[in-house]
Amino acid sequence: MTDFFLGCDGGGTKTDLVVVTGEGRLAASLHARSTYYLSSRLRGSELVGEVLDEAVPAVCSQAGIGPGDVRFAFFGLPGYGEVRADVPRLDAAVARALQHGRFRCDNDMLCGWAGSLAGADGINVIAGTGSMTYGRRAGVGVRVGGWGELFGDEGSGYWIGIRALRAFTKASDGRAERGPLYDVLRRDMALDADIDLVGLVLHQWQGARQQIAALAPAVREAAVSGDRCAQAILAAAAAELVGLVGATRRRLGFKSGEAVPVSYSGGIFAMPEVLAAFLAGISALSAGYRVRRPRYAPVIGAALYAATLAGAPLDDAALHVLPAIPAAPHQPGMS
Repeated sequence: MTDFFLGCDGGGTKTDLVVVTGEGRLAASLHARSTYYLSSRLRGSELVGEVLDEAVPAVCSQAGIGPGDVRFAFFGLPGYGEVRADVPRLDAAVARALQHGRFRCDNDMLCGWAGSLAGADGINVIAGTGSMTYGRRAGVGVRVGGWGELFGDEGSGYWIGIRALRAFTKASDGRAERGPLYDVLRRDMALDADIDLVGLVLHQWQGARQQIAALAPAVREAAVSGDRCAQAILAAAAAELVGLVGATRRRLGFKSGEAVPVSYSGGIFAMPEVLAAFLAGISALSAGYRVRRPRYAPVIGAALYAATLAGAPLDDAALHVLPAIPAAPHQPGMS
């Protein structure tokens, strides 16, 4: 009999779900709306149930099974565990969508680690809408960062977007020179007048983290065009992400000189400038690191972790069947 494992990787922008078999076959995949319930002031944790009530049956149907046929599932949800009073409601929402109790929920950071490092010991850095690291050593897991957009999430898309907006206002006022970043942001936000930024970001967007984080590609465009401010923002983002790795290593108790596997996930690392600066920063650290390209997408990591939690981890043969992330052009300092 074939085992089916369901993986769910929630995020600030979207939610991905897959069904994977014990032989490593990808039986189904689905994209759904974001399950970042902390930004939903009116419905709160009800948002998670609303999304999963639709998405779980749909991905199972695509695999030709029902939710009851899933041997075990893992749901990585953004914000899970950050408000402890919400945990029972989030668990209940997942149980209702799955229609049984063979699952575990945790923060979506575990999806990135399990996918990038295929569940092995090491550190994974996440930089998407938000940012954090998750590291594991001998069964002990440690989280660093991920304190939210108001006073944390350094190096994330939101963090980059906020700094770009600050740069725009200074350039508009004449407090800083106007370079490509000013023009790119004015174009992308379709501003007829610079002051329209206030109405757009504060009132129309209501400071939404997803929309502010979506400005990050504009920063990269400006950096490529030679904007020194944009280049500095991306360099600072990479430095913040390097700092997260160092703190995670210390908290996990890796010994001096011990080689630590490091990988990464999230859309910010799709920017070659950030990735190159991050790799250079890791190489400059005195402690030893082995930077690895992410092996699988976070949602595949969620399914792998589900299989491990069920006591049926996928073997090497099955892992070779799973769709891996295509190899990117070689970067110095990466294995």
